[in-house]
Amino acid sequence: MESQNKAGLPAMDGFERRAASQSYGARTCDLLVRVLALVLTLAAAIVLGVDKQTKVVPIKLVDTLPAISLPVSAKWHYLSAFTYSVASNAIASSYAALSLVLATSGKKGVMSAVIILDLLMVAMLFSSNGAALAIGLMGYQGNSHVMWAKVCTVFGRFCNQVAVSIALSLLGSILFLLLVAMRLHKISK
Repeated sequence: MESQNKAGLPAMDGFERRAASQSYGARTCDLLVRVLALVLTLAAAIVLGVDKQTKVVPIKLVDTLPAISLPVSAKWHYLSAFTYSVASNAIASSYAALSLVLATSGKKGVMSAVIILDLLMVAMLFSSNGAALAIGLMGYQGNSHVMWAKVCTVFGRFCNQVAVSIALSLLGSILFLLLVAMRLHKISK
């Protein structure tokens, strides 16, 4: 008959105890990274999703007439790259919440699906970050070849929120990539 400890569980030798504690540590690390990915992608979606700024801008129609002051707004949904970024971060944060439940099951089939979905989140987030960053740089630097002026000189707060959202989303996508690497490392052992 096996010896048991005070909790009524079978006694483990040193190797079994070390393997169990490493498994517990890996599971805890996985859950912690998932929670961080959830928080970062949710924050990125919220920061960009509430981003709007209105400024009164003087517009000169004819050189001989005085400029007309008109209110002009910058909103995240005016640019498809920002819409894609908000949507992909919302999807990634929703998936991260769902994966917290799925990752605790430990079933092999479920874990295979989680790895594939984690990889899809990485691809989706990196593509949306690239699109949002390209449009953000266009707003920051302008484009002299097509005569597009810099808009971040006028809408500074709007551009700053876009930059923060992209940074948060990039960190979230790196965490999803870390989750994939951790799972693949665990599988390869």
